[in-house]
Amino acid sequence: MAFSQKNRNGTLMGILFVAIFAAAATYVSGLAPIKALGLSPLVIGIVMGIFYANTLHNQTPKAWQSGITFSGKKILRFAIVLYGFRITFQQIAQVGMDGFLVSLIMLTSTLILGSWLGYRVFGMDKDTSILTASGASVCGAAAVLATEPVLKAQEHKTAVAVSMVVLFGTISMFLYPVMYETLIKNAVGFLHMDPRTFGIYVGATIHEVAQVVAVPASIPNSPKDMADAAVIVKMTRVIMIAPMLIVLGLYLAWSAKKVGGDVDEKIKLVIPWFAVYFIMVAGFNSLHLVPQTIVDIINEVDTFLLTMAMTALGMGTIFSKFKGLGLAPIYTATVMFIWLVSGGFVVTKLVCM
Repeated sequence: MAFSQKNRNGTLMGILFVAIFAAAATYVSGLAPIKALGLSPLVIGIVMGIFYANTLHNQTPKAWQSGITFSGKKILRFAIVLYGFRITFQQIAQVGMDGFLVSLIMLTSTLILGSWLGYRVFGMDKDTSILTASGASVCGAAAVLATEPVLKAQEHKTAVAVSMVVLFGTISMFLYPVMYETLIKNAVGFLHMDPRTFGIYVGATIHEVAQVVAVPASIPNSPKDMADAAVIVKMTRVIMIAPMLIVLGLYLAWSAKKVGGDVDEKIKLVIPWFAVYFIMVAGFNSLHLVPQTIVDIINEVDTFLLTMAMTALGMGTIFSKFKGLGLAPIYTATVMFIWLVSGGFVVTKLVCM
């Protein structure tokens, strides 16, 4: 046990060690050049964690490992629950049924496509395929983090999925403003989108929340309704983490029974309760009982806890574990990216017509 009398001191030191890395990641993410790239503390944290894992890992006491593991497991689940304070049901209602439908269609199709391609076509293991697909379909690194406890996947698989989110989410952040200015803004016919529709398209197809915010901000004189639609649709995708994880848990249990008869240790927990608590927190937040200043503080704390979790996962990522994956994650993420950009455009146009 992490906090048994024997392990308590090592666990606390390990948690403190991760917190120091997370604090450094938070500081670095606030620097102007890094902020301009839209890189969140979560991304900086996993990069720092991976660097540590492959350079200084053997220089720290082994007793600290229980604290690092605690940060990557228990703190992660608590942080996902607190993530509900970023969302209200009123925000989802505000964007309308068209924004909700676009989000639902893109999330479902991308998750199924990515999981199937990675596992069946490109030969990845099932965990890495699902993690990579969840990051692209829902909300980037946070979705990968939320999916990892359900799958109970190894840290290096989570790192692969997060790296795909960073790569293709960053490409999206630069591609979409160029597309809008050169192809969409002044186009006629099917290629044209008004600012609100383009915002729905952005929110439904770009990986990270920070990247979604960055796109309208990168377009000169972009209307406020573009940014509002983008963020609200993105928040709609975020809240879909919970039902997605519940369905995933049920699917894992069903597939295990179908193949082997008995449900193994990996998937005894069919319902990821932290996802249910996440919805409950979002519902509570929708009542506006807590002052906004307090909610802002909670969100700041939550971002730090998520950064700790991501850093801890990075600390368990040894490059030697990547052997055998090859270019399969790149191929899978590339096809999903093409679907998000092109298929998402068509879906948005058809739903919002």
